[in-house]
Amino acid sequence: MATADDVRRIALALPGAIEKLAWGMPTFRLEPRGRIFASLADDDQVMGVKCPKEDRAELIDAEPAKFFLREGHDDHYAWLRVRLEALDDEEELYAILLDSWRQAAPRKLLDAHPELAPPRP
Repeated sequence: MATADDVRRIALALPGAIEKLAWGMPTFRLEPRGRIFASLADDDQVMGVKCPKEDRAELIDAEPAKFFLREGHDDHYAWLRVRLEALDDEEELYAILLDSWRQAAPRKLLDAHPELAPPRP
C-alpha cells in the first residue's frame, strides 16, 4: 500500500518539485510559477492529481475503488482523487505522479528532461 511518505518522496524527486502547505494540506508544485501537480488530503489517505476532464469518467468507471471525484470541488477542474490504499504498487504511484507532473510542467522543464517527457505519437 502506498503511503503519504511515498507520495512525498516520489513527488519531490521529480524535477522542479517543491512542497508547499495550502488549504491545510501538502501540495506539490513546480517552480517558478507554483503549478500544482499533486496534493495530499489531510487524512494522508487520498492524493489529488491533474487529470484531463475527458479522461476522468473512464478511469473512475474502470476502477471506482481507486479513483473518484470530490463532488462540488473537482467538478470544474482537471483533477482526480486517488485512494492510496487501492494502488497496486509503487510503480503505479510513480506513473500517476509522473503523468500529473507532465501535465503541469512547462515546455522548458519538459525539454530539459526528455527522459520524463510524454511519449510522442
